[in-house]
Amino acid sequence: MPSEVALLESRTLRADHLGRIDVLEKVKALRVLPDGVHLSTDAVALYFAVPTEAVNSVVRRYRDELHDNGMRTLKGAELQVFEMANLAISKDGEPASYPQGRAHLRLFTRRTVLNIAMLLRDSEVARCVRTYLLDTEQSPRTVIASDPRYDGLDRRVADLEGSMARVGPALQELGPVLNRMSVRLESMDRRMSSMDQRMTAMDHRMEEMDHRMERMDTRLERMDGRLEQVDRRLDATNRVVGAMSVRLTDLSGDVADLQRRLPPPPCPRRKRRR
Repeated sequence: MPSEVALLESRTLRADHLGRIDVLEKVKALRVLPDGVHLSTDAVALYFAVPTEAVNSVVRRYRDELHDNGMRTLKGAELQVFEMANLAISKDGEPASYPQGRAHLRLFTRRTVLNIAMLLRDSEVARCVRTYLLDTEQSPRTVIASDPRYDGLDRRVADLEGSMARVGPALQELGPVLNRMSVRLESMDRRMSSMDQRMTAMDHRMEEMDHRMERMDTRLERMDGRLEQVDRRLDATNRVVGAMSVRLTDLSGDVADLQRRLPPPPCPRRKRRR
């Protein structure tokens, strides 16, 4: 039976135990992301009860080995698609535990977490996982093999991780398309907002024009009333002028008749000069 030190030092021995991912849940519960497959760096640090920097240090030292066992780093469009998918999954439940608004996101599978448990020295949880692996190296395999609940568990998990690895490139190809759609939707939103603002301004102008038209209608009504009064006064004036013309004609006739009736005035006599 290999010792714990040999497990820490030998990649070959670690590879022999990577199929025992069921040990993780027996030691402590994992806090996986909403997709049910991956863990974030913070979740791994929480599981092993160590600072996040301790996990990052292991990643820097054993990056290739961890990458071969399922560790991934998402960036750009692939990160955006992953976050959108996980937000859609977790919108009705607890909020997602992965960091948002960052340039990259490192993901770990259960296989990767088990790999870290065989590398992390300063963690009591990791030590318990290694002890459990070494102490139950023979009997657990027999128990698991005879328990129908664990039939094909490793194979199914491996198939699931392989499927996720194939989905990654597809999501990466889909990322630029989603970005272009997002840009076009944002452009349409801006145009719609601009149109709404213009329509609002036109509504205000139409309201002002309605008020002006109402004022003009009121003034026109007043002018119509004044014109009617002027028409009535003109009619009255015309009647008065007609009556005066008749009176003047009558007076002219009376004056002419009087002139005919009156005797002619006497001529004045001239005085003779002595």
